[in-house]
Amino acid sequence: MHFKRWITAIVALPLVMLLIYKGGTLLFAIFICMVCILALGEYFRIAFNKAERSKIRIFQISAFIIGPIIILAAYINSFDIILGLISLNLIVSGLISLRYFKTNPLVVELIARQVFGIIYIPLFLSCMVLIRNDVDGIAWIFFLLTLVFAGDTGAFYVGRLFGRHKLCPAVSPGKTIEGAIGGLAATLGAGFIFMNFFLKSLPLGPGILFFLSIGVVGQVGDLFESELKRYAGVKDSGSILPGHGGILDRIDALLFAAPVAYFFKEYIFC
Repeated sequence: MHFKRWITAIVALPLVMLLIYKGGTLLFAIFICMVCILALGEYFRIAFNKAERSKIRIFQISAFIIGPIIILAAYINSFDIILGLISLNLIVSGLISLRYFKTNPLVVELIARQVFGIIYIPLFLSCMVLIRNDVDGIAWIFFLLTLVFAGDTGAFYVGRLFGRHKLCPAVSPGKTIEGAIGGLAATLGAGFIFMNFFLKSLPLGPGILFFLSIGVVGQVGDLFESELKRYAGVKDSGSILPGHGGILDRIDALLFAAPVAYFFKEYIFC
């Protein structure tokens, strides 16, 4: 398990870093579109059972269309289009549901889960594209990934070595309070190092608040995805990444961290 985990990271990480550094904003947005589509597919397998998926196929198709367009709207920095697409998705879903409600009143619940998926994945991922669009976007994307990766790695290994007290056993029995503290400490350490070398102009006080915020919301994002999987009775969201599970398993913390990073970058560090 650990061998596969590290091999996957060693192979994939340099490619992702090269794409971020050399690929340009458009290629990065296209890459995020691909991640969005894969993550949405995994989300639908988690959020809907097989019988439900057959009933909402048209809602899935609309999500696979609107999701990437939200990402591309972020590429052109159009908040109006992003908001319009989210609204359009709900309106279209509501319109389609009228056909199915008589025979399946639960269609309202199915729509709610589809709309949630649009917010959870495309909208949150679009924040990464908005961050990348800025002049210092490359540094900030690496900054965000470094913080999330450090927190995830610190929580995993500190939890395995020193974990004794369960953090949230009803959701994820393997996660511990010691691991959570280790993850926060790793996030703080990685944040100080990265800021000292690459973003020296950032003030220290808000920086500490930023590191702690990313550390906390990243772990919440991880637990939340575990909650979804426990609700669906599945272990991993997918198997596309050996040793890591699915795309959603790998980006669960990042999904919650990206909007927070965008907020800090635009409104706290501005």
